[in-house]
Amino acid sequence: MKSTVVITGANRGVGLALAEHYFDAGWRVLGVCRQSSEELDRVADHVFDGVDVTKAHDVARLAEALNGQAVDLLINNAGLLRDESLGSIDFDSIREQMEINAYAPLRVAEALLPTLKKGSKIANITSRMGSIADNDSGGRYGYRASKAALNAFGKSLAMDLKPQGIAVAQLHPGYVQTRMVNFGGLISPQEAALGIAARIEALTLENSGGFWHSNGESLPW
Repeated sequence: MKSTVVITGANRGVGLALAEHYFDAGWRVLGVCRQSSEELDRVADHVFDGVDVTKAHDVARLAEALNGQAVDLLINNAGLLRDESLGSIDFDSIREQMEINAYAPLRVAEALLPTLKKGSKIANITSRMGSIADNDSGGRYGYRASKAALNAFGKSLAMDLKPQGIAVAQLHPGYVQTRMVNFGGLISPQEAALGIAARIEALTLENSGGFWHSNGESLPW
């Protein structure tokens, strides 16, 4: 029987590259997004589009649709990057990033708990910009804070789910050539997906809760 992966934000960028990777590896791919793409439609066994992961009713609808299905891997990938400058901070922008980058992954993970089983894994796509120790340039108030919050949520999930045999990782994809950074990154989405998949493969209950770069480097909190 095929293993099943659920990927949020699967219609483009890193999410799409992950969908393509797991499709090529023989997995059953379930893509979650607000609007699908031709590329996702080609590799996904099913696309749940029209899903805004910040909306409780949308996530509840997703959970209901998945009822009775076993999910081996949940990848919380949907994210938003914006910038704020000190002196003209847009708190609505920060709030929106918190909703998408931090609250939504926790909302999805909690809603999909009935689909997870012993041996399932959760991968939260975070950022090294969520590392407080690694912050030597300042700025990006909303993005940094939301990813730091995601890391905290992920660590708590790892502790709470360990007795159920479910492992959790916080994974930084690297500086990836996606629309989020105007395609100015250092690695392709496909390279990032390979690294992320390798970290997921290496994830166990013993190292659950960690924070890693896709290249394998352990990142500071």
